[in-house]
Amino acid sequence: MPLMPPHLSVLCLDMPGHGLSSHYPKGQSYYVHFDGLMLLRRIIKYFKWTKVKLLGHSLGGAISFLYAASFPEEVEFLISLDIASPCVRNVEKIASATGENIDKYLKYENLPLDSMPCYKHEEMIDIVFDAYDGSITRESAEILMKRGMQPAPTGKQFYFSRDARLKVALLGMISIDLALAYAAKIRCAYLNIRAVPGMKFDKPENYHKVLDVIKGGARRFEYHEVEGTHHVHLNNPERIIGIIVDFIED
Repeated sequence: MPLMPPHLSVLCLDMPGHGLSSHYPKGQSYYVHFDGLMLLRRIIKYFKWTKVKLLGHSLGGAISFLYAASFPEEVEFLISLDIASPCVRNVEKIASATGENIDKYLKYENLPLDSMPCYKHEEMIDIVFDAYDGSITRESAEILMKRGMQPAPTGKQFYFSRDARLKVALLGMISIDLALAYAAKIRCAYLNIRAVPGMKFDKPENYHKVLDVIKGGARRFEYHEVEGTHHVHLNNPERIIGIIVDFIED
């Protein structure tokens, strides 16, 4: 965002349970892609916007994909970074893992607050840096943790601000058939920037299957590849900013 032209205004969102946003109350479930779609619609209706321009990375790009497909006449353009659609899963795997994931969700939901692990600042950065397995730099970890951790009641340690229930990501996943059906509804100008090697997918070919369908219906379509990890926009924003600005101002 700091590299974007100064005349552009941008509204950035923390989804429920992410960053510094409130967590869902106990008993309410996360289905992150469709929760995000509902939240985005709620915000756009609140501001009474009739036309929107969407830019998202990973989950943000997946939610923007669903929005552009669900409200095709209201989206002027969509810029998606290292994601084409919500991550798709084999339907048999979804069915076989549902029970396990529900029990895991309830386990996280019932964790008492005093059992949440707390760490010193440097320990938190080490954990985040290691967890991303080379996708981010230590500087990027520091940036993410500006909204990703909060002081513990002791004041000397920190805990992760994200709702632990978000670790259960399988619930609400979609099949490739459904992803392609949504892709066929997109009509806006569309830009996809794929990092190489970027994010790893179970079936990488699905990424371009979705793009091929989008290309068939989009008013304008661009696809670019840049060297970098899934977090290239965070680690090396200079590699993508020119592509984004040219697309916006074309």
